[in-house]
Amino acid sequence: MDASITLRDAHSQFVDSLKQAAKAHATVIAYSKDIEQLIDFVEREKNAKNASEVNDTHIEDFKELLKKQRYTGKSISRKINSIKAFFRYLQNQGAIGDNPADVITHPKYDQSPPRILSKTEYRALRDACRGDARMAAVVELLLQTGMRISELAALQVQDVDLDRNVITIQPQEARGARRVPLNTAAKQSIMDYMAVRPRAREKTMFLTKTCRPFLVRNIRTALDRYFRLAGIKDAKVNDLRHTFIVEQLKAGTPLVYISQLVGHKRITTTEKYLKLIEAPDMQPNIQIEEL
Repeated sequence: MDASITLRDAHSQFVDSLKQAAKAHATVIAYSKDIEQLIDFVEREKNAKNASEVNDTHIEDFKELLKKQRYTGKSISRKINSIKAFFRYLQNQGAIGDNPADVITHPKYDQSPPRILSKTEYRALRDACRGDARMAAVVELLLQTGMRISELAALQVQDVDLDRNVITIQPQEARGARRVPLNTAAKQSIMDYMAVRPRAREKTMFLTKTCRPFLVRNIRTALDRYFRLAGIKDAKVNDLRHTFIVEQLKAGTPLVYISQLVGHKRITTTEKYLKLIEAPDMQPNIQIEEL
């Protein structure tokens, strides 16, 4: 890479490198916007056009601007991660010498623990969905398998093996494929949905009434509606996944197995949930409990 490369060209090449590395689409978009925001600032306020002209003071000033604009500590920390990745990439490519982002520190902030639904809450959610076979199956799968909402939206009919009671979750971007067991509750919910599922050539499992794939954003909207109907406050789709993980830990399911089930790349990600339970209450059990 040319040492005199402009920030705009460097930004474009950095984004391309993320795509080539099969980073998640949401990650690429977030990193791209964060770097573009920094570039807008240093071009406007510091008259810096080339990557080699940016120094640590520029980045610190950008960080202070974000504070004045009332970005949360968590948002600022994410932007710093993006900036550090950007300049690390430029350094590795020989576009800059010293890395100006190395000395930049993250702001301190309190990170809220994952929201875990109580038994009363997830039972109320099930009751609220009872008259909607599609949403009942969506809720049951998220609760009983811990799969991501993007994985559920991408689920194909042939991925669900009702004879062997297993679901194959296909690879997505940087994530590999995995198989998760299908317990009685989840299996029954799928069977109930398949009985009313629109007859269509479309192989995606969950469809709209017009036989189009049930998209992630629409699943979120529908679940938010059922959270409200169930009287569950401050809950999000990912909380069903969090609930699955914690319930498995409470049941004594081995940590490594849970990590594999939910597709965590690092077991340390799964270990963080241990703080949400009390170890003495855990009983040995390697089976997937029906919530």
